[in-house]
Amino acid sequence: MNTNYLEQAKERLPNVPLLINVVARRVRQLNQGQRPLIKPDSPHMPHLDLALKEVAAGKLTAEVSFTAPEAEPVAIPDNLITL
Repeated sequence: MNTNYLEQAKERLPNVPLLINVVARRVRQLNQGQRPLIKPDSPHMPHLDLALKEVAAGKLTAEVSFTAPEAEPVAIPDNLITL
């Protein structure tokens, strides 16, 4: 892992758990064959370094939503006794 890319990525996304999730998801996408958003340093650049470089370059961002999803109503059986 390139520590320079890691430090630059942490400047863009200072929330480390969020950075880990963004990079992990992007590495999975690269492993599945998606094209890089930036030019790799070498043809055999590891996907982890490539994902960190994409974050550092501002090509990847994260959005956090604090609204809870609405729960679906649960059907209560007729034979259930509630107190």
